[in-house]
Amino acid sequence: MERMGARNLWMGGSKLMLNPYKEIIENNFTNHAPKDEQTIVLYETFRAKAKELAYFIIDNMPDCRERALAMTNLENAVMWAIASVARN
Repeated sequence: MERMGARNLWMGGSKLMLNPYKEIIENNFTNHAPKDEQTIVLYETFRAKAKELAYFIIDNMPDCRERALAMTNLENAVMWAIASVARN
């Protein structure tokens, strides 16, 4: 597909069509503030549990590349879990 000038139009084959990714892009690159108190509590609870695991990893695993990767992936897991709630 060849991109056209407008953000919402693409040239697909020989016809002009709506960009199938526009809705996904708009959703994924928009801030999604918590919608209600229940969502805020969910975020805080999830982050607290992840923080507990992070301290467990730091306190009990050797200081090495693998521990650093575990911490990085825990951060990623928290980010994506919260994004799953925020975006949907």
